[in-house]
Formats: sequence, C-alpha cells, structure tokens
Amino acid sequence: MGDRAAGGGAPVASVEAVFREEHGRLLAALVRRFGDLDLAEEVTSDAIEAALTRWPVDGVPPKPGGWLMTTARRKAVDRLRRDQAFAARLAILQVEAERAAPTVDVAQGDLPDERLQLFFTCAHPALPAEDRGALTLRCLAGLTTPEVARAYLVPQATMAKRIVRAKKKIREARIPFRVPGADELPERLPGVLQVVYSIFTEGYAASSGPRLQRLDLAEEAIRLGRILRRLMPAEREVAGLLGLMLLIHARRDARTGPDGELVLLDEQDRGRWDRTMIEEGRGLVPPALTGGLPGPYGVQAAIAALHNEAATLATTDWPQIVALYDVLLTLTPSPVVALNRAAAVAMRDGPEAGLALLDGLADEPALRGYAPYPTARADLLHRVGRLTEAAAAYREALGLAGAEPERAHLRRRLHAVEQPGA
Repeated sequence: MGDRAAGGGAPVASVEAVFREEHGRLLAALVRRFGDLDLAEEVTSDAIEAALTRWPVDGVPPKPGGWLMTTARRKAVDRLRRDQAFAARLAILQVEAERAAPTVDVAQGDLPDERLQLFFTCAHPALPAEDRGALTLRCLAGLTTPEVARAYLVPQATMAKRIVRAKKKIREARIPFRVPGADELPERLPGVLQVVYSIFTEGYAASSGPRLQRLDLAEEAIRLGRILRRLMPAEREVAGLLGLMLLIHARRDARTGPDGELVLLDEQDRGRWDRTMIEEGRGLVPPALTGGLPGPYGVQAAIAALHNEAATLATTDWPQIVALYDVLLTLTPSPVVALNRAAAVAMRDGPEAGLALLDGLADEPALRGYAPYPTARADLLHRVGRLTEAAAAYREALGLAGAEPERAHLRRRLHAVEQPGA
C-alpha cells in the first residue's frame, strides 16, 4: 500500500477526521461516476469499512481520498458483476454521467471535489422540503440514518422512509447531478442556502426536546457552510450565510445557564462569547455586502455583527440595526422580519413604539402559532407595566413553545408578572 502518513498505525481520531472530510467528496464523485445514489452510498460505506480495518494498523495513506475511491470503485464493479439486472438499469445513467464527468486519476489520488453538485441535488426543489435537510445531512455531512433521525427528533423508521423516498424521487425524476448554469443559479442557490440554514436554526434553537441548543447540529451546518464557501468563493450570499452562522454560534456558551436554562441577550456574559469566531464571522460581512445589491444573509450577518461588537445591550447601535432591518424588509418582506424589526425599534425608540408595530402584525397568518410573537408582545407589555395583558401573552407563548428551556423561561416571566415583587 506504499508509504503511510502514520508509521505503525493511526490514531482513531485522525482516521475519523479523514472519513468526515472525505465522505461527501467520495460520495459525490461516485454519484458522478455511476449515476446512482444508492450504489454510491453502498460502496462508500464498504470503502470506509475497509479503511477502518486497514488504516488503524497500516496508517492513513498519504492520499486517503484516492485510496477510498479506488476501493469503492472495485466494490462497485463487484456489485455490478453480481447483479446483472442492477447493472443493466444503471447502464444508461452511467453513460450520461461519464459524458460530463472529468477524468479522475485515482492512482495519483486525484479525487475532484464534486460536492457542489451533490448540494444542488439534495436541495432540488422537486424534493419535498422536509426531505432536503435530511438528505443533505445524510449525504454531505455523512450522518447515519439514526443520527439524522435524532437530529430531527423523529423515529428512525420515519427518517429511513424519508430518505428512501427522496432517493427514489431523484432516480425516477432523473434529477440531474450538476451545478445549475449561470441563468439558473440565482433561482436555485437560495434553496441550497436555506437547507443549510434550516439545519443551523434547529441546532441554535431546538423546536422541541429538553435542550435549548443542539450544538452538534449547528456545527454540522457551519461545516457545510465552510464547504460551500470553498466551492463557491465568489458567491456573496454564501459568505453571508457562513458569516451569519458563525456570528450567532459565537454566543453559544453564554446562551444557557448551568442547568441548561435560557439566558437572553441582555443577560448574557459577553466575556463568554467566542471572539475568534466573531472575528471570522465579521471578516465575511464586507465580501457579503460589496459588489452589488446585498442579499438577505449578508444583511442578517451585518445585524449579528453589530450585536457582537457592542459591549452591552444599551450601547448596541440600534439605529443602524433598524436601518438594516429596513433593507432586509425590502429584500425579503415577511412578518417574521417585521417582528424582529419591531423589537429593534423598541430598543431604539422605547417599548410603546415597538408595541404599536407588533399590534399592527396581529392579523398576520404567518405569526399565528409562532411563539416569538406573543413572547415579544409580553416582554414589551411587561416593560410598560401592563401586567394583566403581559400575563395573557406569556400564557399564549407558553402554549406554543416547544423546547423545555424556553418553556421554563416563559414560566419564570409569567410568575414575575403575576406576582410582582415576589
């Protein structure tokens, strides 16, 4: 097997790190080579299993991607020899795939990075929205089906059906494994970014369960964002998305207390914020905002940067944040953006001004059943001393909140307005 990167063996951690980095690249290259996601997944798993046996003993090879690709292709050939019917079904797809595929010299470890094609396949608009994130975690993050099921807090059998359904749709609809052309990219890229951001938001603020944050899920989304940034360095909204996630995730350690309870921004110990991550995120804001009309992720990253730059809540540049929300409303007009803007206006102009804006959103269908809306109203009503109305709004929010730390926070707030001074 030639020279090894590690003499008489490799630490398990380094082997796992290689698998984590190479899994998506290997799977993407195999989908391009054979035109079938099921076959690519099977032989990717076989190749990794073979490496798990060999590498801890022999060491990680100097070009692990090439080693895995060579092994996976041999496994695929063996599979096709055993299953002639399967081989026949793949024949046309494989010819089509090879026409567009670059030449791969696996003997030299030349494994092209074709994960971008896989991103667009997993986030294709023909797939149900609930399946896109699951397939992205399965294929690009390399999570197992049980791990994806845990990420979305659904039974393993349910998630397995979703993933099978998505792969069947890709196969039967002949969804192409390619990066959209320049004319299609503006329409398709937001869908890819939305999938990654949806994974992040579920990690940042879990929709249900005992924990407020799912740090593993948020970190997977950031890892996917870094991959996209490497693959699409000229796309400003890719920079914006990665910057936004980094700037928000930098506050992770301060967002919960010793017992996992929610700690709001005004109560957080800013000394616990990750300054290295903040600087990295801030560095992505200029490229996200320059070169033309900014995109929604770039604007949100700029808002997050202003929060992270302030020493306290009171010294935050609220006028600039409101101005950025004004821009965001023109880019993506939505009741949720209007809600966030109203909260910023309350900090700039006082709670009565914020309440007036929130009351104007009362009939928005998108905010019905959305816990942050009654929570924001309750907080402002509390600040102006309208305690009976605040208590009613907190009860409404409690009926809508999912994660237990959020519910516990609302119960504490409700108790404070029901028994002031207690």
